[in-house]
Amino acid sequence: MVRADGPAAVADDERARTWRDRLRHWFDRRRGWPLTLAGVLVTVVLVAHAQVPNAVGNLGSLLETFLPWLGLTVPVLLALALWRRAGYAVVAALLPAAVWLNLFGALLVDKSSGPGDFTVLTHNVAAANDDPQGTVRMLTGSGAQIVALEELSAAAAPGYAAGLAQKFPYHAVEGTVGLWSTYPIDGVTVVDIKMGWTRAFRAEVTTPKGPLAVYVAHLPSVRVKFDSGFTAGRRDVSAQALGDAIEHEPLRKVLLLGDLNGTMNDRSLAPITSQMRSAQGAAGDGFGFSWPASFPMARIDQILSKGGLIPTDSRTLPADASDHLAVAATYRY
Repeated sequence: MVRADGPAAVADDERARTWRDRLRHWFDRRRGWPLTLAGVLVTVVLVAHAQVPNAVGNLGSLLETFLPWLGLTVPVLLALALWRRAGYAVVAALLPAAVWLNLFGALLVDKSSGPGDFTVLTHNVAAANDDPQGTVRMLTGSGAQIVALEELSAAAAPGYAAGLAQKFPYHAVEGTVGLWSTYPIDGVTVVDIKMGWTRAFRAEVTTPKGPLAVYVAHLPSVRVKFDSGFTAGRRDVSAQALGDAIEHEPLRKVLLLGDLNGTMNDRSLAPITSQMRSAQGAAGDGFGFSWPASFPMARIDQILSKGGLIPTDSRTLPADASDHLAVAATYRY
């Protein structure tokens, strides 16, 4: 029989001391404290992004436009914390991971739910598009019954009209935005979004299941400038005007197709997004980033609905000669 103070007990005590020493080493507050602070800061920004003010350079809206990308800080912080063997920094790196998953985890799951009654598509075709014929081929092969186009130049619009006419016999163009459909279009009225020229209109589309109010819009562009920050003021005014028009729409079932130059996270689009449902959020797989086409970083091209329309699928299409990706969604009436 081995005595309690024998060699085995001594070895156990030594192992226990070794583990305690390792834990003390890992959880020494002096180790990796800048990493711990960084992890806490990222967590706070994710949790309280809505509290970041827009008063200075629209900083809050700029942050919310690219908010999902803060998730990239997690593996960097975690790797550095493990390298430094800093336990508190490891915990601090896992905090933003948990918050990020709570905010965006549902977007990573495929939520498509089978076939629907019709498919809609919106695409900023870009005024500088040097291959409109290629864009026309992409649009006619998309399987969509309703197509909205933005940034139609005066020179390119007739070419799109001619190229899409056979597939989509009904169409309307107002200013630099247009709507093509396999279903009849009626009741076209310009929507004043306070720009001084036409970049939005409303139309009634009669589907085999019933009528839809379809809004096509291209909100003002935004820029990030050193001296003035995120220049989104004109877009925000237009978003309010468009949201007001949609709120007073007499038809129950409503679609909004267009380039909103903003994401669903951007508080400044609340006049629109607070009353409408994102097809990508409800039926997509992933973030559905649409801009820039060469390396998509944000979904600023939107398909939104209200009035009981049920999105069953949402997706982006392959790149064409535009700097945006086309986005499409299928709906059940």
